[in-house]
Amino acid sequence: MKNKEQNAQQETKEKTEKEEIVENNEENKKFGNSTNTDEPQNEADSTEEETIENEEEKLQEEIRSLKEDKIRVLAEMENLRKRFDREKIDSIKYGSVNFARDILSPGDNLERALSAINQEEDHSQSIKNLIEGLKMVQKELSSALEKNGISKIISMNEKFDPNLHQAMMEVERDDIDEGIIVQEIQTGYMMHDRLLRPAMVGVSKKPQQNKASDSQNEKETKNKDQK
Repeated sequence: MKNKEQNAQQETKEKTEKEEIVENNEENKKFGNSTNTDEPQNEADSTEEETIENEEEKLQEEIRSLKEDKIRVLAEMENLRKRFDREKIDSIKYGSVNFARDILSPGDNLERALSAINQEEDHSQSIKNLIEGLKMVQKELSSALEKNGISKIISMNEKFDPNLHQAMMEVERDDIDEGIIVQEIQTGYMMHDRLLRPAMVGVSKKPQQNKASDSQNEKETKNKDQK
């Protein structure tokens, strides 16, 4: 009897141990399965976050690029507007430059006609009326030129300026310095701040004898200073 009871107890113990082992294996399997399912889920979440971050960076870069393009376009439009305004002003101020040059020739002829008349001579009344009429025309022409921004270049007794004057001859003068305008052959004109027509002038120069004496005096002065 004792042997039977001992055998039964032994079998019960072994059965219990087997059941515990099975239960532990099942729990380990469950724990292992739950761990394996969490890892792919975490990897998917991290990949999705990286994708969202990359898309946000791309969007930010596109926004910056669009802002730069907008600023560039606005700057170009402002430059075009300023250039258009300048061209508009220039067309208004200088649009009639060719007509102005053409109208100067009749004015020159009118001035020559008046200067050729001997003012001291006793003319008939009809000639006097003609002279007065020519002077009135000349005055109206000068007034019309001034209204359109056309003005005479003052040349006589001024220093020769190649930007305003055209030298036609040299005149020997001992009483003034070289490079001074002593004769005006044709009047020059400015249109606002641009040269419309240069003045044709005669420019003073020292006589040859005076030049030689001046150079000799300069040499003597240098020699004295060196001594």
